[in-house]
Amino acid sequence: MGNGISEQPNFLSSLPFCNSLHISILGLDSAGKTTVLYRLQFNEFVNTVPTKGFNAEKVRLAVGDSRTVTFHFWDVGGHEKLRPLWKSYTRCADGIMFVVDSLDSERMEEAKTELYKIARSTENQGVPVLIIANKQDLRQALSPSQIETMLALKDLGPSTPWHLQPTCAIIGDGLKEGLERLYDMILKRRKMLKLQKQKNRP
Repeated sequence: MGNGISEQPNFLSSLPFCNSLHISILGLDSAGKTTVLYRLQFNEFVNTVPTKGFNAEKVRLAVGDSRTVTFHFWDVGGHEKLRPLWKSYTRCADGIMFVVDSLDSERMEEAKTELYKIARSTENQGVPVLIIANKQDLRQALSPSQIETMLALKDLGPSTPWHLQPTCAIIGDGLKEGLERLYDMILKRRKMLKLQKQKNRP
């Protein structure tokens, strides 16, 4: 699922290599952000505690046609009092991973509000967003299409590239595919910005 910005399968091979990216991991408390981070880093489940500030990790991962990219992940706490700090961690972000708890239907509206705040802020105009629909392995989980509707992702508008990825962070299902989509969207945006810069030259 997504807004169609990353549909070209050969896209990665046609662009210059992009070897270091800054990614912010955001979302409400208890959505599974830190579990996502350490699954990506260690490729195993790490029992975590609620993040009171942030976790920063540099992770080298193979994406696309086996090229290795260094991701600088900033996993920021999701408690209400910490959310005003999110913008400090997205200021120079190449992409945003927004993690939602697929079981938490009661707080989906709250997640939507926070997602819109961060995606529509001036500093984040055009920054690609990967929405991680976590805990999809559980029977009571909302389906990806239900989450897409509840978060009103189609209303984010054409200026925000996005992709919704069903995942289970504990076992890692869907994370690699989601990260590849995010990487794809980031490269596509960089290419577009480069073309715009060339057009604006006198």
